[in-house]
Amino acid sequence: MIWQEYDTWVVITGALCAMACALPGAQLVLRRRSMMGDAISHAVLPGVAIAFLITATSDPLVMLAGAILIGILTTVLIDLVQRAGRTEIGASMGIVFTTLFALGLVLIRVFADDVLIDPHVVIYGSIELSYLDQVSLWGWSVPRGAVVNGGSLLINVTLFLIFYKELKLTAFDEPLAAAMGFRPRLVQGVLMAMTAATAVAAFETVGSILVVAMIIVPGATAWLLTDRYGPMLIWTLVIAVLAAGLGHVAALIVPGWFGFEGMSTAGSMAVMSGVLFAVAWICAPRQGRIAAWHRRSRLSQRIAMEDILGLLYRYEERADSDAPGLTIADMRSALTSSPSLIRRAFRRVRHAGQVDVDGDVLKLTDSGRTAARSLIRTHRLWERFLWERLGLRPDHIHGTADRLEHFTSPEMIEALAEHDDGEDPHGRPIPPAQE
Repeated sequence: MIWQEYDTWVVITGALCAMACALPGAQLVLRRRSMMGDAISHAVLPGVAIAFLITATSDPLVMLAGAILIGILTTVLIDLVQRAGRTEIGASMGIVFTTLFALGLVLIRVFADDVLIDPHVVIYGSIELSYLDQVSLWGWSVPRGAVVNGGSLLINVTLFLIFYKELKLTAFDEPLAAAMGFRPRLVQGVLMAMTAATAVAAFETVGSILVVAMIIVPGATAWLLTDRYGPMLIWTLVIAVLAAGLGHVAALIVPGWFGFEGMSTAGSMAVMSGVLFAVAWICAPRQGRIAAWHRRSRLSQRIAMEDILGLLYRYEERADSDAPGLTIADMRSALTSSPSLIRRAFRRVRHAGQVDVDGDVLKLTDSGRTAARSLIRTHRLWERFLWERLGLRPDHIHGTADRLEHFTSPEMIEALAEHDDGEDPHGRPIPPAQE
């Protein structure tokens, strides 16, 4: 692969387009209306075609005005179909945007001699050819697509900075925003107009495939990485740039692996945005699958450790002084967790100094007995509450208390202890609170 100036400008143009689309897209993700971006990006096509037919000019401002009007109309129609047609929001979006997009394609086909719009360019874009269409900017010759999409990004960033507070508040709590004097519907209208204008600016360069991908995917990916509004917007822009850069590199390299002659750069950028989402979905520090698996594993291990301590405490409580101790085999047969989990939990309680092993017999240490006493106290307080306050039968409460004992906060224990009379429903003593 030989990197040339052409490749640099393709990446710059794609990155500018991706960032311009990703900013309003992040808002749509937060509002749980991601598919609204898909709907608008498809529905603006008839607006562009009608604006050209009425004015007989391909002036960008005319096209932009048509797109903004049809974008706002799309939002109104979706709300109207949802309310009047008694359909859920996803179905309403599908009905409106497919109808309007099809109408746009029909208009282009019917008036093909008059409408200078190529349906293939609208869908797939022509980012590979964007370098050939040069304009002069401050004495520099740069691709027109970079100027158009860079201008779109600049406008979107400016609007986000101006309406930062309004966009943030209406995204998370529209009723509160309305109570504070903001106008959520007006803010949403501005957002829809911004999305429509951005889509039109990007159509000729990258097509609707990349527009839809960049409106939805970077924001959704950023949401996996952070739950703070400001950092989410920054991550959205970073992911958009990475998708553009990696997408073009993939378009240059991947076809050679499989013997292909070439691959759509816009399509490759869209694919890479999905790859980045998959990476975040797996590896995100809090929301990723690996982190979730690690949390579940640690929780399961903690519960198994507490079950071991509770088992040994109950055995000591019931056993005679001359009774043989509980063996490792007895412990494994008494607990219902998987053998591998029991082994890991047993190693942990021994490493923590809570359990000693004398031959094959298990004994609680002082620290282990203290932890076990606290656990048993919580268990029996729950049994007392379930029997006395909820009226459950004594033989139906052990399993529920066995689950609740692992997730009870100190505040909840204190509240449960207000009803403690010293015994659980089975007549067993409730251990006192530790000093």
